[in-house]
Amino acid sequence: MKFLHIGDLHLGKFMGNFDLYEDQEYILNQIIQIAEEQSVDGVLIAGDVYDRTIPSEKATILLDNFLIELVKRKIKVFMVSGNHDSDDRLNYGSRLFASNEIFISAVFDGTLHKESLADKDTQIDIYMLPFVKASQVKHYFEDKKIENYEDAVRVILAHTPVDKNHKNILIAHQFVIGKGTDPELGGSEGIGTQSVGAVERIGYDCFDDFDYVALGHIHSPQRVGRDTVRYSGSPLKYSLSEVGNEKSVPLITVSAQEGVRIELIALKPKRDVRHIKGKFEELLNHIEKPDDYIYATLTDEDSIRDVMSIFQQYYPNMVQIDYDHSYAGELEEADISKIAANKPFSELIGEFYQMIYGKEISEEEMKIMREVAREAGVINEAD
Repeated sequence: MKFLHIGDLHLGKFMGNFDLYEDQEYILNQIIQIAEEQSVDGVLIAGDVYDRTIPSEKATILLDNFLIELVKRKIKVFMVSGNHDSDDRLNYGSRLFASNEIFISAVFDGTLHKESLADKDTQIDIYMLPFVKASQVKHYFEDKKIENYEDAVRVILAHTPVDKNHKNILIAHQFVIGKGTDPELGGSEGIGTQSVGAVERIGYDCFDDFDYVALGHIHSPQRVGRDTVRYSGSPLKYSLSEVGNEKSVPLITVSAQEGVRIELIALKPKRDVRHIKGKFEELLNHIEKPDDYIYATLTDEDSIRDVMSIFQQYYPNMVQIDYDHSYAGELEEADISKIAANKPFSELIGEFYQMIYGKEISEEEMKIMREVAREAGVINEAD
């Protein structure tokens, strides 16, 4: 039997100020085409279906259309919630959807839900673990020591009978790590010392009883610990840090004879996300793929007036522009605290300007700085 593993759709997401509706619709249609061409039996969706807990109308339409097209092709769907999803909203209508072989597990109710499939001599059990927190799991296992996310997941799995004579697949949305290593982040998850997007680390050995683990949460596609514990990654690049990612969808073939075979099928976006760097004139003299989402870094020493509006004439989907020049380095090294104490505004600004630019501020520039400071409430009219 064959399955596609996807996750982190983040339907309804924006890139800067740009609505990604068309891009997400395009990539979902591509996934449907792959599913049809590969004659898959099911699609595994590993959470973060929506970008927000209260999704927009357009986001719900995207998911609705996607599921309808899969149902038309008699492709089963197995979907769990992620930390970006609203459990209750994603779970709404799940019993009705199940009649069309769309199986949703978005609210943990003390049991790890399972759906079983059979094909000739292959029996496959698919377990669906929605995003869970330790506090949720404690409610159902009050006599167990549950202090963190890993404790919670281990307790759930310990109370789940898994038939080793079957092929077992788990779908989960958690921050899973290998032996002493963290996954490579896509950049749009957010990271803390112990977590990504407020999700604590869980060792991949939690899932030793499963032949394949379909993970969501990390946006860079990759294996964790072993080939069959895998993040599909997000189907689109959602941040500057993902520029170097090659997005793909894992095609999982499961059989009693061969076990699990994995093939990564490349995804091609409607518009790519790219980072360009160089001097202003150089970049405008070498325009490539203007419809892509562009992050630009300018190396000019002087800031350029109305630079965003100029660039958007050539790159209409310009997301962000920043500078990489000598002033930036000097600013990082400057100890501003030493010049900020008990000094009038004009003296403070003058010394700061001298430190950064190596010259005195002009009267016109000082006048502008005063006007801005008054509007911001930093100084009053008398200053």
